[in-house]
Amino acid sequence: MAGKSEGVLNRDTLTAGAIWILLTIVGEFAFLSLDIFGDAASEQGTFIDEAFILLVILGIPVFTLVITVLGYVLLKFRAEPGKLEDAQPVRTHRKWVGSWFAWTTILCLVVIVHPGYTGLMELRKTANDEPDLTVNVTGRRWQWIYEYEGRDVKLLLKDQMLVLPNDSLIRFNVTSEDQDVIHSFWIPAFRMKIDAVPGLMTSMDVHTTEIGHFNDDVNFRVQCAELCGLNHSLMFTRIEVVEPDEFERWIADEAA
Repeated sequence: MAGKSEGVLNRDTLTAGAIWILLTIVGEFAFLSLDIFGDAASEQGTFIDEAFILLVILGIPVFTLVITVLGYVLLKFRAEPGKLEDAQPVRTHRKWVGSWFAWTTILCLVVIVHPGYTGLMELRKTANDEPDLTVNVTGRRWQWIYEYEGRDVKLLLKDQMLVLPNDSLIRFNVTSEDQDVIHSFWIPAFRMKIDAVPGLMTSMDVHTTEIGHFNDDVNFRVQCAELCGLNHSLMFTRIEVVEPDEFERWIADEAA
């Protein structure tokens, strides 16, 4: 009897394993075939995209394994109509249990190191560098206020364009007005986001790499990513990234 059960279990394991491999291949191929976000427009964004792709590639086999086991067990071992008695309990201490624990531990440690630690260092590597441009950002319900430090230019209305130079290190100093709420300063094209907290100044460095305009790519925008009240969805600013010479001409026109 034990031998028969062992044989059935082995067949079920092989069948479920084949389904898992097939679903994993299909999932990996489908994901790698998609262009979900488009190209990142900053050095930091490129690294974040690479980290995201790596995590999804590693996560797909885990996801398909869970789905395969649940689906196979529900379909294969479902109770027959009218059969109400409990099934015979099964207890096992097979080697694959220990192997699975070991491999998941290794996987977690790898992800903690890369892209976890290495990514954090990558985003912090410009913290002590002198930026080409500093933009002071203040969030308030429900708009962003921008001040180009040292340039005598301040943008207040949400329908104005935030213009930035390409191939430049830009430091955003971000806060929220006192007595306001927490906002989240997010630029999808750069893949960067940081909280705007009342009474606290946070900073975010971005090195731009692509010219772009909101009218051509809606990812070129500032968007509040923290639910902040009634008009949260309207708290955005269009962005245009231009060549440095064109940016300087724009600054001169705005300051005039």
